[in-house]
Amino acid sequence: MINRELKKAAYLQLYERIKKEIVSGNYTYGSRLPSKRVLASEEGVSSITVKHAYELLCDEGFVESRERSGYYVAFRFEDGFAKSEPFVTKEISEEHEIHKSFQNVGSAVSTFPLTVLTKTMRRVINDYGEIILEKSPNAGCVELREAIRKYLARNRNIHADIEQIIIGSGAEYLYSMIVGILGTERTFALESPSYQKIEQVYRMAGVSCDLLRLGEDGIRSSALAETKASVLHLSPYRSFPTGITASASKRYEYLRWAEQPDHYIVEDDFESEFSLSSKPEETLFSLSESEKVIYINTFSRTISPSLRAGYMVLPRHLVKRYTDRLGF
Repeated sequence: MINRELKKAAYLQLYERIKKEIVSGNYTYGSRLPSKRVLASEEGVSSITVKHAYELLCDEGFVESRERSGYYVAFRFEDGFAKSEPFVTKEISEEHEIHKSFQNVGSAVSTFPLTVLTKTMRRVINDYGEIILEKSPNAGCVELREAIRKYLARNRNIHADIEQIIIGSGAEYLYSMIVGILGTERTFALESPSYQKIEQVYRMAGVSCDLLRLGEDGIRSSALAETKASVLHLSPYRSFPTGITASASKRYEYLRWAEQPDHYIVEDDFESEFSLSSKPEETLFSLSESEKVIYINTFSRTISPSLRAGYMVLPRHLVKRYTDRLGF
């Protein structure tokens, strides 16, 4: 598995190869992975390297660790939707929702160093001068879109052209633009509970909303199978206000749902930039082979909630539709 000529760390190479084997079905659900000692011996690496790879797989829900037993595959790629919930789902009480909501509101204060922001703004003004006062293209400042393009490739494994990246004044503004692109003759399915403004913006824009109840690892399979919606709005990394993260199996279930004709996913990557992982984070956009995912993120948590700027990445085939309908 290990290519010594690559600059990529050995544990990341192991992680990527094992994940590929799991998703392809070579390691089936419930099967035991080789022990750290055995795999380290076979690959000529340390047990620590194997441990790091296994821990990444555990973090993403592909593998689970069992005490004194080893590592087992927790991922299921099934034909169609899961017939039952993988865990006993718990009802999320109203008190729990309110508690989590207040926790998130309390942590929304920016921790970005003001001195760094000030110095950066001064440098940009000095470097560009009056150019920054000129009107930007309707899709957003070219320099900003290029910086986002490089960031996404480096940190999110999203490889997009600059034409696919659209700047908007915050996530709520982008939600309404998505309705403009996809049309109002649709039903949008939302996580329940979810960020209240998502439903408010969609209903204001003239679309119907279907609220799909969350379980412990994401939207319940039964709710996903029954919805008549053709657009699914998700925060798979950390749903607000519950903090629920979709498991690896659930993420692939979402993608299979989107493979239906004229179905789309809106991936609202709330709070995802706060990750301790040194590898690019896995997104639905990067996993989607059929280009059915619209990716959204903002700078509210990175820099400050007062900075009303966000961006979305469109599938290539929707760029022309955006230009025709909203390019003005």
